[in-house]
Amino acid sequence: MNVVAEPVECTERTERDSAQARENLILEHVPQVRMVARRIHSRLPENVSLDDLVSTGMLGLISAIDHFDPSRNVYLKTFAEHRIKGQILDSLRRLDWAPRTQRKHAKQIDAAIAVTEQRLQRVPEEAEIAAELNLTVDGYHKWQVDVSGVNLGRLESGGPADSENGDLLRFVSGDPKELPLALFERSELLRVLTLAISGIPAIEKTVLSLYYRGELTLREIAKIVGLHESRISQLRTQAILRLRVAMAKLWPATGPRPDLSSVSIQPQAA
Repeated sequence: MNVVAEPVECTERTERDSAQARENLILEHVPQVRMVARRIHSRLPENVSLDDLVSTGMLGLISAIDHFDPSRNVYLKTFAEHRIKGQILDSLRRLDWAPRTQRKHAKQIDAAIAVTEQRLQRVPEEAEIAAELNLTVDGYHKWQVDVSGVNLGRLESGGPADSENGDLLRFVSGDPKELPLALFERSELLRVLTLAISGIPAIEKTVLSLYYRGELTLREIAKIVGLHESRISQLRTQAILRLRVAMAKLWPATGPRPDLSSVSIQPQAA
């Protein structure tokens, strides 16, 4: 009797240990879910619930833990972050929370930046973009605040979390010999993005660096640079809009890409 029962007991014990380990991993990464949710929520209107984003992010975390493959030489934290963010962004896209007017203004700003840059053959100043939109600079700043969340994910996300073609984890492998073509393209993309960033005003570079690399809040950045929090939000939105226009030219989704050796972007004063 014992001979038969022992393997069964070992199997049950193994399953319990596995379930406990899974639960521990989930609890360990809950703060990561809250951090990602808060960062996304800071760019959304107040009517979007932070708790809802956290709940959705938890689904992404659980999916990441259940599908994590250590053989890919990727850290669980990295894998989980992309799943969490992807799950939240997908839910927001399905929700279509942004009013139609905000989406219209976002497209108008994109077009104004592109037209003004083409006409002037340089990175346009805020006043020039505002004039193209028939707005005052203050009115343009209000539009920037309104559309700050509409562009969520379009510059910062590589695609749905479950999409293999859009999975940014292809570019963060711990093994340099894995996926060489993806690694090469990633390095080229970073080079192009660096070129695009070199053309934006210094204050916008500072805001982007503190926000995305330093992971500071808008309030913390405002204290460092001595500007109002709302102005920091405007500068961050402006920088992203500039980069989107520049990247559309330097890294088009279709067709041949320009020879970067012949491209020169002059730094623009704030």
